[in-house]
Amino acid sequence: MQKEVGAITALYQELASYPVNTGEKTVHAKRMPGFFRSLRTFTQMGLWLPLLLLPYLRWNGRQAILIDIDHSQFHGFNLTVRPDEIWMLMLLSLGGSVLMFMVTNIASRVWCGYFCFQSTWVDLFTWIEGKIEGKPSARRSLADAPWNADKIVRKVSKHAIWFGVSLFTAISFSIWFVDAFEYWHKLLHLQLPKAGWVALALITGGTYLYAGLMREQMCQWMCPYARFQSVMADGKTVMPIYDFNRGEPRGKLRKGDFAEQGDCIDCYQCVQVCPTGVDIRQGHQLGCITCGLCIDACNSVMDKIDKPRGLIRYASTDEIEGKPVTTRFENPWLWINAAILLASFLGVIYGLTHMSSVTLNVRPERQPLFVRMSDGAIQNRYEFKLMNRTGKDMQIRVTAEGGIKDQLLLGSEKPIAVLHERGVSFTVFVKAPARNIAMAVTPIKFHVESLGDPTISADYNTLFNAPAL
Repeated sequence: MQKEVGAITALYQELASYPVNTGEKTVHAKRMPGFFRSLRTFTQMGLWLPLLLLPYLRWNGRQAILIDIDHSQFHGFNLTVRPDEIWMLMLLSLGGSVLMFMVTNIASRVWCGYFCFQSTWVDLFTWIEGKIEGKPSARRSLADAPWNADKIVRKVSKHAIWFGVSLFTAISFSIWFVDAFEYWHKLLHLQLPKAGWVALALITGGTYLYAGLMREQMCQWMCPYARFQSVMADGKTVMPIYDFNRGEPRGKLRKGDFAEQGDCIDCYQCVQVCPTGVDIRQGHQLGCITCGLCIDACNSVMDKIDKPRGLIRYASTDEIEGKPVTTRFENPWLWINAAILLASFLGVIYGLTHMSSVTLNVRPERQPLFVRMSDGAIQNRYEFKLMNRTGKDMQIRVTAEGGIKDQLLLGSEKPIAVLHERGVSFTVFVKAPARNIAMAVTPIKFHVESLGDPTISADYNTLFNAPAL
């Protein structure tokens, strides 16, 4: 039933040089192939590569994705969002928060394990470190070794590449806020503004510090999300768990000594591959990022000793402890959160699909509400703010519907020019004969439309004020 015990001797030899993470030493995690290792790499690249490359995509002559702080706009292909649509950002933030809560309640810190910036960049930095300094045992030996030419070359090379990756990360983040090609031009000619240099330095330094030097300590001690998960998870939350019913009593594998021993052979492979140095056999811990790499490691060992896979697996504590396992659909909080999430995203979709090409805001003058002219007519003053959301300049015509019979619009007799993606403010007076006024307050609707394309238009309902009759 058992394969040769000697097949795992190397695992115990490697264990002798491996420290469990308690915060005072850097974790050098072993990289082991497996399903979750491949899944993690795929999800990390699938999320972050597009985010790094999207700013270089051009769309209708400009950057396809741009957070334009100077003009308080967000451009996304044909979409432009401005400050007056901040309610959509609030709904999106609400939906994202609820989604994070739901995901954590269902699958613990799966975001950290498969998508998080910190864990992704730590994975990249440690991959670079492994290529230069070797396997984990070689890295630990190199760290303890006295300084010599070989150590200096390896350390300098590693940190130089880390710094290069950090600098590229800072540039890739910065070009979400300015035109990518213009930014590169100014950077290469040392013409960035002060704010640009400060941002570049801070992001480069932060990436180098957090992903290169602090790495797993961020996840273990500094990340607030690790603290939040303790109130988000419960006994039904799925996470990597050690099945103590199968594994205990654990012990090293010895030939002919299997009767009283559980399936865990105490090889520490699950600890050696953990990016944060967690021993999953001690129960779920704050540092666990739910990446599943310990499952790959354990399954590989189970294969070697002819034991069933799944000693460590994605499961809930209720399942491992033998409690009745119920589905998440029976939890009313799931449905409440799902309803909030759906309402938030539907609100954002509604806002995006009902954005006008022009927006109009009209404010009636309050002091005074009206003016009686020398000929007896009543005149109201209105302050117009018009925003052209299109990519083309346009000429706008202003008209009014309702109001008072024989009323005149003054100040908008000629078309009003509005530059593309810019706003304009102007004043319009409405003058009406007193004999035609029947009420102190009369509804009036202003209508603006483009002379070149009448389908581009906007309306605003307000009031015409007159003396009380």
